[in-house]
Amino acid sequence: MDDFLNKWGEAANTSLGFFWMALWAFALGYVISSCIQVFVTEKRMQKTMGKNESKGVLLGTFFGFISSSCSFAALASTKSLFKKGASFVASIAFLLASTNLVIELGIIISIFLGWQFVVGEYLGGILLILISWLLIRLFHPKGLIKKARERLQDNEDDDVNNQKSWKERIKTEKSWAKVSQQYGMEWKMVWKDVTLGFTIAGIVAAFIPDSFFQTLFINSGQGNTDFSFFTIFEHITVGPLVAFITFIGSMGNIPLAALLFGKGVSFAGVIAFIFSDLVVFPVLRINAKYYGWKMSFFILMLLFISLVGASLLLHYGFLSLDLIPDPSSVKVQDQSFFKIDYTFFLNIAFLLGSGYLIYLGFFKRTDVMQMKEMAPKSKLMEKGLKYIAFVCYVWLAGGMIVKYFMQ
Repeated sequence: MDDFLNKWGEAANTSLGFFWMALWAFALGYVISSCIQVFVTEKRMQKTMGKNESKGVLLGTFFGFISSSCSFAALASTKSLFKKGASFVASIAFLLASTNLVIELGIIISIFLGWQFVVGEYLGGILLILISWLLIRLFHPKGLIKKARERLQDNEDDDVNNQKSWKERIKTEKSWAKVSQQYGMEWKMVWKDVTLGFTIAGIVAAFIPDSFFQTLFINSGQGNTDFSFFTIFEHITVGPLVAFITFIGSMGNIPLAALLFGKGVSFAGVIAFIFSDLVVFPVLRINAKYYGWKMSFFILMLLFISLVGASLLLHYGFLSLDLIPDPSSVKVQDQSFFKIDYTFFLNIAFLLGSGYLIYLGFFKRTDVMQMKEMAPKSKLMEKGLKYIAFVCYVWLAGGMIVKYFMQ
C-alpha cells in the first residue's frame, strides 16, 4: 500500500510538473494562433491555392504553418479550403503543415525533448508534405477527389468575412476581443486532451516499468542507441499504433513522447509517434463524414506511408550527422518542477495576460463573437472525455495530497 501511495504521489507531481513547465508555452502559442486566425482570413487563402499545383502546395504549407495546431480545427479548415476550390494536394499540404509546422508545438517540443526534436519536427513536416505530394501523383486518385468534392457541395455554407485589411483590424478593440475569444476557444478545444495526456504521462512515468516498453518497442532500453533497420521499422510502426490507441492529440502527446524517448525508444519511433496525430480513429471518422469512407481510408494510408518514410529519412539523416540526442539527456522524473526560476515568472506573466484577454473577450466585449469552424466530434466521445478529465483532476488532487501531506 505504501508503494502505491508513493507512486500515486509521484505520478500526480510529475503530471502537474509537466504542465507547469509547458503552461507559458501553451499560452504563447495559442495567443499567436488566435491572432493569425482573426487577422488572416480563410477567404484570402482560398483564392490562391486552387490553380497551380506547385504554387498551391507551397501556399498550403505556408498557410498551414501560420494556422492552428488543433487537429479538429485543422480538419475543418482543410475541408473548407478544399470545398472552395483548393486542390487536393494543396489541402493535404495545409493539413500537414497546420498540425506539424506550427510554432506552439515547436515550443512544447523544445521544453520536453530538446532542439534536435524541434528540427526533426519541422524538417519532418516538410518531408511529410513532399512524400504525400509524390504519393498523390503516383496514385492519382481523380475519381475519389471528384466524389469527395461533389459530396461537400451538397452542404454549401455562406462565407462571411471582414473586408477590412489586417492592418486596419489590428488597431481596433473589437478585433482584439475576437482574438481573446478565439484564445478561449483554443483552450476549450484542447483542455480535455491536455488533461488526459499529462495525467497519462505522469502515470506512465511512475507506474509502468521499463520492461513494458522493451517488450512493446523491441530492443529498446536505457542507453541503447544502436538499432538495426528492422528495429527502427518496428518502432516506427508501433509508435502510430500507440498514438491510435491513446488519441490524445499533438500537444498532449509531447510529454508522453518524452517518456518514450527517455525509456529508450528510438529517435525514429518517437518522431513517428509525434507525427501520428492525424492517423487516429477520431480523424478517420471525421474525414469519412466529410469525404466518404473510401477517401478517408485513402488519406489514412497516404499519411501513414508518409510518416513512415519521413521518420526513416530523419533517423538516418540525423544519424549520419551525429545529431540524434542522448536519451539520458531527457529527464522526465526526479525533477524539482515548482521552483522560482524563469518558468515561474513566464507563467505568472502569461497567466496575467490570459486573465486580461478573458476579461476583454468574455466580459467587456460580449457583443463580439469569433466562431471558428470545427470538425464534427462524437458527442458520446466528448462527453466521455469530459468525465475522464474530471476523474483525472480528482486523481491529481489526491496524489498531491498524498505526496505533500501524508508522507
